[in-house]
Amino acid sequence: MKNIDKNIIYLGWVSFFADMASNMVTTLLPIFVIYVLHEGVDKLGIIIAVATFISYIFRILFGYLSDKYQIVKPFVVVGYLVSAITKPLLFFSNTYISVSLLRGIERMGKAVRSASKDRLISHFVTNQEHGKTFGFHKMMDIAGELMGAFIIFVIFIFFTQDETVIRNIFALTLIPGIISTFIILFFVKDIPSNTQPTNPKSTVINKQDFTLLPILFIYFGFVFFLMSDQFFIVKAKEDGYALNIIPLFIMTFTFVQTISSYYGGVLTDKIGVNKSLIIAFIFAISSILFMQINLWISFVFLGLFTVLSLNALRTLISEQAISKSFVYGIFYGGVAIFSSLGALVIGFIWNRYGVTNVLLFSEIGMMVMLLSFLVFLQIKRNHP
Repeated sequence: MKNIDKNIIYLGWVSFFADMASNMVTTLLPIFVIYVLHEGVDKLGIIIAVATFISYIFRILFGYLSDKYQIVKPFVVVGYLVSAITKPLLFFSNTYISVSLLRGIERMGKAVRSASKDRLISHFVTNQEHGKTFGFHKMMDIAGELMGAFIIFVIFIFFTQDETVIRNIFALTLIPGIISTFIILFFVKDIPSNTQPTNPKSTVINKQDFTLLPILFIYFGFVFFLMSDQFFIVKAKEDGYALNIIPLFIMTFTFVQTISSYYGGVLTDKIGVNKSLIIAFIFAISSILFMQINLWISFVFLGLFTVLSLNALRTLISEQAISKSFVYGIFYGGVAIFSSLGALVIGFIWNRYGVTNVLLFSEIGMMVMLLSFLVFLQIKRNHP
């Protein structure tokens, strides 16, 4: 962690506690919806779609506002506070509609803060080590997720695995949520207005930013076809794994990301974004291939894809985008549309035609997207 600015360290701890709370929710949410509320996988798909869409689409708006009015830290503080307050309210949910509503509000907090948080990180990068810095920050994100899953695992050892315990775990997320808000409020510096970009075209995408769009849209295609980790959890439960084993799958998923994130960022700095994305896309395809063979390995590949692809794309935007917050907003907005549509389609296919057809749909789609990316890179080399 040598030469990383102290504000990056503080932001890392902010993400650690916030993601601890988030993972305490997302690990149990599929089980809660399907086996406690007795809703179908299609309803879970709706919840995932609503949360994902709101989380990402509004990042365009707040990325735009961050650039235009040079509002950075206030958005980050408000975003973390909204999420911290909303997660525990799942304790009171009794229908998939109320879960969708609360998840939507909580993810709105994520939308408010995300582009501005990335802007803060970019500002405090030292020695142009963007991949290393984002790798460190992602490592702290995932370490928090790992701790959240571990807490659930420990609770299930000492307490019964029933509805009351699940609801109480939701309520406990208030504690790490408030800690994360406290750290960002009192320890992280804002960006002085006179040091922020004054690009007169910062509110619109310009020619250089436009060149990043093909890569982003290929990634959007991948997230459309790739199932979220919450569908992976449902697959584990359908395969007969006990409830107390579910957190171990998430711990595997997050542990892989924790140990690979920092060095994945360093790798991106060395070999470049395009090669890193090719490797990440192969990991994504492998995660689906192994779902019918070995679910543990499948979670490992999903973790590797998640961390390597995100680090590579954030590095791409940090290094090459002019209007950074706005391009981050475009990135997150695209993920919103394609991930939410993908969740709806996957939930529908799973509920109507079964998991085997879902896996086939996902696998073929991602292979097509990988081929498209390779063709794009070849065209780019031939016509620089």
